[in-house]
Amino acid sequence: MDNIIGRTTEIAELNELYNRTTAELVAIYGRRRVGKTFLINEVLEDRMTFKHAGMSPIDGKSRNLLKEQLSSFYFSLKKYGSDVKKCPTSWLEAFFYLEMLLQKKDDGSRQVVFLDELPWLDTPRSGFISAFEAFWNGWACSRNIMVVVCGSANSWILDELINNYGGLYGRVTYEIKLEPFSLKECEEFFQKKGIQLSRYDIVQSYMIIGGIPYYLNYFNKGKSLSQNIDSLFFSRTAKLKDEFNRLFDSAFKSPEDIKKIVMLLGERHSGYTRKEIASKTGIEGSGNLSKMLKALVASDFVIKYVPFGMGLRDTRYKLTDPFCLFYLKFVMGRKSLSNDFWTTNVDSQSVVSWRGIAFEDVCLYHIKEIKAALGIAGVSSNQSSWIARGRDEKEGLQIDLLINRKDNVVNMCEMKFYSEDFAVDKNYYRVLLSRVNALREHLPKKAIVHSTLVTTFGLKYNEYFGIFQKVVTMDDLFK
Repeated sequence: MDNIIGRTTEIAELNELYNRTTAELVAIYGRRRVGKTFLINEVLEDRMTFKHAGMSPIDGKSRNLLKEQLSSFYFSLKKYGSDVKKCPTSWLEAFFYLEMLLQKKDDGSRQVVFLDELPWLDTPRSGFISAFEAFWNGWACSRNIMVVVCGSANSWILDELINNYGGLYGRVTYEIKLEPFSLKECEEFFQKKGIQLSRYDIVQSYMIIGGIPYYLNYFNKGKSLSQNIDSLFFSRTAKLKDEFNRLFDSAFKSPEDIKKIVMLLGERHSGYTRKEIASKTGIEGSGNLSKMLKALVASDFVIKYVPFGMGLRDTRYKLTDPFCLFYLKFVMGRKSLSNDFWTTNVDSQSVVSWRGIAFEDVCLYHIKEIKAALGIAGVSSNQSSWIARGRDEKEGLQIDLLINRKDNVVNMCEMKFYSEDFAVDKNYYRVLLSRVNALREHLPKKAIVHSTLVTTFGLKYNEYFGIFQKVVTMDDLFK
């Protein structure tokens, strides 16, 4: 397990589950490319009795995918020692063969079954869920066995397994949601690979690909951040040029509609209401749209939030996945891009403006670290943005992060990505005062506002710096 960065809690959980003697059905889910399969293989590989991965449906739309899934399962059975002579014709038969194999290999020790990309096995009208239910409820649940299931279609894992109200109701004994790396874990990853990047550049890499290990693994040492980004997105053989489509084609039932929603959400930083999404995409506003939005939230591409001071009818959906946001802004729809596009445009105004917005999203991913830096890690709070009704961002009355604390303090956070210490000038001082005064009108009289700066290197001391009560720096985000 020396190859694993971070994941300390998840490793301990998997080992503890293995050391039990009761039957365990463990569901592990998370965004595609976040490292689920890698984690399970690293922790349990030498203890697995049987392992199988579902076949991707992307290339199987014109084939008999059920037949091919069953054939692939049969080959896995043979690989692990099954002596059955014919390929199963149904999932009921396939899981019966698995039971026979596990009984044959049973020597009284703990058995581990790993079924990877489980949602891909559940092809239309395949009867997969019923067969898996019969396998678990009728045989596995009373044995010394640990069944680990995994998938990138988070909504499927949640709906069909964890929140199942049928025969699998309450059967998942443990669930692990694998999150992207934090900035600190990204730094550890780069150090382990011998890639030398400053924290300033690591933050920028997070703006582009987030903390997704699969993407980070494409970085090469000896190259600058800009050179690596060109290699990933803009070169003739760009590694991630088809990734946007693959993300959604492989994990969602209606990928074209899903992409339509994602592309719309990429147009406005504060997001859209469900009603606006229905109107602007043309996707009917009944159950299907709700399911798609739920799936996007479950898969960590989108967050659902209610802006401060508003009601549930103002609930918004906001695209937060860094890869998607970067791809939509700089890659999608461009007919031709030079191989060194990022290197030659890194100081352009459009990139500088983008960094300011993208840094805000990096901060939202590190709320825990911001609270720790403010000394309020143990204080109960909730986070939201605030959009004053009838006002727009140009008037200075949109605030992207409010930390509303139970100790009667609201941290009004300003996020500024700068290459040096940030300086408050007279105009910005006035903007901040107007925001504080406007916010006070919506707070209880007992509450006070602390203007809080989250920035890269710090705050420059001048006649206006006192407007900020607290300053959080980039280094705090790495703790």
